[in-house]
Amino acid sequence: MKFKISTLLFLLVTSSLLAQIKLEGVVKDSIGTPLELANVVAINQETKALDSYGITNDKGRYKLSLKKNTVYKIQVTYIGTKTGEELLEIKEDPITKNFILQYDNALDEIELVYEMPVTIKGDTIVYNADSFNRGTERKLEDVLENLPGVEINDDGDVEVEGKVVSKVMVEGKDFFDGDSKLATKNIPSNAVDKVEVLKNYAEVGQLSGVTNNQDNIAINIKLKEGKKNFWFGNITAGGGASNENELYLFQPKLFYYSPEYSINVITDLNNAGEIAFTRRDYFNFTGGYRRPGRQSGTNINLGSNNLGFLTVQNNRAKDINTKFGAANFSWSPNKALDLSGFAIFSNSKIELQEDRDVKYTNPDLGIPDENTESNTTQRSDLGMLKLSAKYKPNTNNQLDYDILGRVSKESQDQGFFSSVIGDINQLEKSSPYSINQNLNYYYTLNDTNIFALEVQHLLQDEDPFYNAILEDKANYDDTANNLGLDGAQLDYNVAQDKRIKSNQTDAKLDYWNIINNKSDINFTLGTILSSQQFNSNIFQFLDNDSQFNPTPTINNGIDTNDIEYNFSDLYLGVHYRLKLGVFTFTPGFSAHAYSAKNMQFDNQITDNFFRLLPDFNMRMQLKKSEQIILNYRMQTQFTDVSRFASGLVLNNYNALFSGNPELENALSHNVNLSYFSFNMFNYTNVTANINYNKSIDKVRNTSTFEPGSVVRVSSPFNSDFADESLSANGKFERTFGKIKANLRGSFNYSKFNQFVQNVQSVNESFSQTYRAGVRTNFRNAPNIDLRYRYRIQDNNQGTNNTKFFTKTPSVEVDALILKSFTFRADYSYNNFSNASGTINSYEFLNASLSYRKNKDAKLEYEIKATNLFDTKSQNNSSTSNVSVSATEYYIQPLFLSFRLRYEL
Repeated sequence: MKFKISTLLFLLVTSSLLAQIKLEGVVKDSIGTPLELANVVAINQETKALDSYGITNDKGRYKLSLKKNTVYKIQVTYIGTKTGEELLEIKEDPITKNFILQYDNALDEIELVYEMPVTIKGDTIVYNADSFNRGTERKLEDVLENLPGVEINDDGDVEVEGKVVSKVMVEGKDFFDGDSKLATKNIPSNAVDKVEVLKNYAEVGQLSGVTNNQDNIAINIKLKEGKKNFWFGNITAGGGASNENELYLFQPKLFYYSPEYSINVITDLNNAGEIAFTRRDYFNFTGGYRRPGRQSGTNINLGSNNLGFLTVQNNRAKDINTKFGAANFSWSPNKALDLSGFAIFSNSKIELQEDRDVKYTNPDLGIPDENTESNTTQRSDLGMLKLSAKYKPNTNNQLDYDILGRVSKESQDQGFFSSVIGDINQLEKSSPYSINQNLNYYYTLNDTNIFALEVQHLLQDEDPFYNAILEDKANYDDTANNLGLDGAQLDYNVAQDKRIKSNQTDAKLDYWNIINNKSDINFTLGTILSSQQFNSNIFQFLDNDSQFNPTPTINNGIDTNDIEYNFSDLYLGVHYRLKLGVFTFTPGFSAHAYSAKNMQFDNQITDNFFRLLPDFNMRMQLKKSEQIILNYRMQTQFTDVSRFASGLVLNNYNALFSGNPELENALSHNVNLSYFSFNMFNYTNVTANINYNKSIDKVRNTSTFEPGSVVRVSSPFNSDFADESLSANGKFERTFGKIKANLRGSFNYSKFNQFVQNVQSVNESFSQTYRAGVRTNFRNAPNIDLRYRYRIQDNNQGTNNTKFFTKTPSVEVDALILKSFTFRADYSYNNFSNASGTINSYEFLNASLSYRKNKDAKLEYEIKATNLFDTKSQNNSSTSNVSVSATEYYIQPLFLSFRLRYEL
């Protein structure tokens, strides 16, 4: 078996844990009251090392696991009391030991003999990084994964007690506007002294008492003394080879922090498949922006006109070349003014190869299954620049201004083969830009009256271009006739220009009146103003290099668009918050006056209406780190300009689209129930979440396929059938001494109605994912991380049913050898199958060995190998509203590289 060695190692580690002796007891004050959150440490008197620590629960109980036949100094500390100490000799039997601490007002005389690994101060948890580090850490991500209650999820975001961290700071200053992924991947581990987890974090201190911040968590990194007022960081350079090309890598990462200003510079150039900043990161990077009207009940979609790039799967593709550079600064010229900003640039060239099997909805309708092969070259230049200013002359006034600019230049050149259509060459390119501005002013009149003004403006210009050359003309003749193309050419060379301009203002004024310490009321006056222009034109390149503007034989002969869509929302919101014991209730509503109109072909359609949207929030705070949250929200959903454009649009060679000027808004109901619990006594983390959504009159597409072809013409409509989705997920995590174990599961169900070939069908999708993991955290012994993932994807599209299974066991090992060598390896085995059996199985093994003379050495040498089994491809499955597909995509071969890292 492939896991025999790792399983044996795990059993040996487990047996060593069973040899430990339990010390437990209760900590009380001088009058017998149990002390919650008291710190208990055990210091080995021979090695003078901290072997174990614990924090008392709400009943004052503590529990430590210690080595037998060892003498320990037990030290108990609690704010406001004298430190309790006692020497204990641990033999072979469990020991119960209680402590009584005496109150002491002379706190200045108290001297802590040993620094606690974890301290709790109100809503702040402070982790001492060195208490958890094992010597193999190289970046912040490695440090965070060692901390109880903290983990890095699959998307690279930091989670604390099951909640995603909203911001990462260093010495109280935003690190690239708090982006957690840039922080965890680049901040060196040897610079980290403390990790402060800030629960109930409020972006604006003036609003901390009137807004629900229980879901907001931020992390602040405190640097070691030697890293302040000095440049620190590292520079990594290396090279290597594969069986196809030579490799290079250059990664300088430099940081400077002082009380007045900070500078961060991150650079990464490599062709080793290590993507520092993906397209997904770029488009998800908000720059700290949040729409003022995000909680208003109005959801307006400006549409996404990004190129239909094939996805790079888990940083794996056939070939990856990337260049990335980023700089971040902050400067405080005086106590009232903070200036900051960042610039990010990313360049990439990616080669992808994919094979796909596609099954379309209901084969009785005459839509053939399709096999496709593609070879794609993607080029991207992505840039962002942001400048921010915060002026806070006193505690009652704060003024913020931000401006964020984005610009990009992208192209995708694809050689494509379809078993139905034949050979197609496709070219897509785009050079969009956007400018986003944000102005906020917060004013506290007195203890009971607070005002907040938030205004955001977005200007966006997109120009996607699409070109398809279809070489097998006979397979495309029906579509060519529908488009009115000239058939007397060597091939069909069809193209389309599009231009989408968006201009949106989102503003609101909030007023809070604090009635008493149990209740307050909030009034909101807001507006959303949006204007979009959409132009498109389909044309044909002829053999003589001239352009031909065809006239379609469908869609009333219209294949151009020139439409303007204007939207306005004026709303008034009222919310009342009431605290009753462990409960906090926040019922409310918003009253909206909507106006939406589109003008095209000298025809204007206007929709004016009024709607009342209720919402409700209930929080049940059972303990400091245990709560139940119930949310209900009704929303009005508006679509983007492209859905109204009635002229024919070429979305793809096989996907034609014509909009519907008569579209109306949709209404949705959303209910969410969440549970969060984190027990510092035994480090048990439990989270659960259930979400139900129902959409009424949602915009759906009706699709008509050409006879015997995969080419379809789609048009949107307001569905008379409600769409429903239900999702649930849960996680249980528990730490047993040096072992962290977790179980988790997620379930997603969705149902919606669609029309294909004018036949109604119900589309149902149900996915299940189960995970289990065990991870050790030893200082000296090798550490392992065993995981198992099992996923079921079940799709029912009319009479077409598909079911895929993915099984993925994996193991990671890291070890510090002879205090100078660090060995890391990760292995995963993947089995992709359906009801008939295995479709494909593949495995990955990566390993590295590095040498550093000691932890303070400046130089480190590393040999790294990726994809040691030289696996050629891997698989996944996906579903759309008209098809289900299984995809095999090819990845980079075996890479072997040598790297040199220099620590500043």
